[in-house]
Amino acid sequence: MSLRQTPVALALSVALPFAFAQTAPSARSDDSRSPAATPTPASASTPPAQPLGDVTVSATRTERATASVPNTVTVITRKDLDRRDARDLKDLLSDEVDLSVKAMTPRFTAAGASTGRAGNEGINIRGLEGNQVLMMVDGIRVPQSFAFGPFASGRADFVDLDSLSTAEVLRGPASTSYGSDGLAGALVMRTLSPEDLLKDGKTFAGYTKLGLQTVDRSKTASAAVALRSGDWSSLIQASIRRGHETRNQGDNDASNSTRTAPNPTDIDTHNVLAKLAYRVNAAHQLTGTVEVRERKIDTDVLTGVSVPTATPASTAVIGLTANDRMDRRRVSLEHRYEDLNATWIQQATTHVYVQDSKTEQFSAEDRYTAADRTRYTRYEEHLIGLSSQAQTQWNEHRLSYGVDVSRNTIEATRDGTVPPAGETFPSRPFPKTRYQLAGAFLQDEIELGTVSLIPALRFEHYQLTPSTDDYTGTAVKLSDRAVTPRLGAVWRATDWLQPYVQWSQGFRAPTPDQVNNAFANPLYGYSSIGNPDLKPEHANSWELGVRGQWGSTVRWQLSAYDNRYRDFISQQVVSGSLATANLVYQYINLSQARIKGVEARAVWDVAPGLSLQAAVAHAEGHSTVDGVQAPLNTVQPLRATLKARYERDDWSGWASLQHSNRKKASDISSGTTPFYAPGAYDVVDLGGAYRFNKTLSLSAAVTNLFDRKYWRWSDVTGVTANSTVLDSYTAPGRALQLSLRADF
Repeated sequence: MSLRQTPVALALSVALPFAFAQTAPSARSDDSRSPAATPTPASASTPPAQPLGDVTVSATRTERATASVPNTVTVITRKDLDRRDARDLKDLLSDEVDLSVKAMTPRFTAAGASTGRAGNEGINIRGLEGNQVLMMVDGIRVPQSFAFGPFASGRADFVDLDSLSTAEVLRGPASTSYGSDGLAGALVMRTLSPEDLLKDGKTFAGYTKLGLQTVDRSKTASAAVALRSGDWSSLIQASIRRGHETRNQGDNDASNSTRTAPNPTDIDTHNVLAKLAYRVNAAHQLTGTVEVRERKIDTDVLTGVSVPTATPASTAVIGLTANDRMDRRRVSLEHRYEDLNATWIQQATTHVYVQDSKTEQFSAEDRYTAADRTRYTRYEEHLIGLSSQAQTQWNEHRLSYGVDVSRNTIEATRDGTVPPAGETFPSRPFPKTRYQLAGAFLQDEIELGTVSLIPALRFEHYQLTPSTDDYTGTAVKLSDRAVTPRLGAVWRATDWLQPYVQWSQGFRAPTPDQVNNAFANPLYGYSSIGNPDLKPEHANSWELGVRGQWGSTVRWQLSAYDNRYRDFISQQVVSGSLATANLVYQYINLSQARIKGVEARAVWDVAPGLSLQAAVAHAEGHSTVDGVQAPLNTVQPLRATLKARYERDDWSGWASLQHSNRKKASDISSGTTPFYAPGAYDVVDLGGAYRFNKTLSLSAAVTNLFDRKYWRWSDVTGVTANSTVLDSYTAPGRALQLSLRADF
């Protein structure tokens, strides 16, 4: 792993927060407590306590109760993660009515289609997805998704759930807090720390877990150990998963393109997280982190094999195999300062990091008599950054301010044998590019009795600097800046009536492959060109809602939002036609796009240990190009969930019902052939756990209890209605998962 410029960054990490301190560090009676978990002073004017709610740090980059922020936030705690025991982000977020994770069944080819090859592509928040949603782990951006021809790299598989302490989903533009990318919102994740295991004064703690899942015939093992000795504490966590293809409900297992059963696949995933923390004194702590994640996918792509005929064409495919690899490695150092009695800076955090990520995809195609073909594509990111943030409590104000600076070097290479007509290998789909972001933000949390006002402002500058080495196309520089304000208000009128409103703006800078790319395939009559005049996307968002609590048993929330986008980026045909076979594709700025929706959520604590949860979300959206409106296919149909949970003594259990409406034809933008619109469905899941003693516990779950055959809209988007292999895209049928855990 490259560590260029790290010594300078580390020096800043140590020096900057020390300079913040205005008074001598005060003694602390509980030296084992995490600085991030320490509340603000009792004398400070803060929002009223919300004992029944969760605490979020993503909404304002400060600790606030979810009932005291002016937007919708979901907080998934470590207990929630253990209870759900999900295998990936798609499973974890399946109960959220306004979220989805796209994962199409793999039906890719060697040199053409990339269908399903990206795996879990990324999170969709209220109708936007991909790189328009910010994803971060410990304040570090998850690698971007990228697709070109048969290559497709997703984002959600870069995350290991066993390594997480919390995950938060923030709806609405997140640019004021985090800069570019978060047009629709953000998924902000934090990994385990020694303090997450070393509770109740323990100096040694950990767990081991074994599991199996029938949905992909996978076996998992995970373990973590945390130690404390004086001012030192450490943690190491590791997990391994070995599985196969994810089941669907296709029953045609032919070894050719008519197949609807999934392709035979072997998947191995390894993840290691290590942390070492040193408490310098009562006010200062240093934490170093190393994380390594590797994922290997080997596929026998039977769906890429030609249907046998009496006289096969010379180019008929008689065999196709694929070997995909992806990994993410990072090293980071964090310095935390906290002195609640200081007169000026009470808290400060500085974080420096280096992250390398790489996705490699290789395909070998055996053809009848024509020359066999291979394809190899590599996509890499080298990210280095610094983030520093401080807080000042002043009468009714809590000021937060800081800077974020990062430089990401992004490159991709294509290689193989028998290249397309007019192209030579190796080549680059876009030039190697240095992508720099630099931003500063200021936020004020003002408490005026029962009213909280939260204004915030951020200035961001970005710059794309391409290199022409090994690149044959035209490469241009691009730079711009953005100012993104946000204003929110919460009024705690009564316990049962607490309105809130938030107005926020966001932006997303163009990616290197959107600005500079050059590709042509004259044999099939299409080409792709760059756009040096591409502007950043901008968002203007309103969310209006009301929360309430009746006694100590019922909590509810209603919300409505209206997100408007200008200069919306989309890849379009800018010239040519199918008739003349000279289609030219280009990323362009659409004139505008709009997504609006309504949501409702409620929790009822029926009796001690028994609760009911319900949620429903409806959204609609469209884009406008040259005055012509078209529906946005990324907007999900109406969805609803109803969930019951029971916890008593050593027993716990849950049951959930998920409902999805049919996607109406008027809400689908299709080409010359209509896209498939799956019908409505209802799916029931069950789960439970039993703790044998303080150490050992067993959990089990059955998903799709009634073995319902259905299609998720997110996993079938773009599939034509006349497809003969629709069953390929079905969701899994009934599946069982078990896990045995030992805590010590």
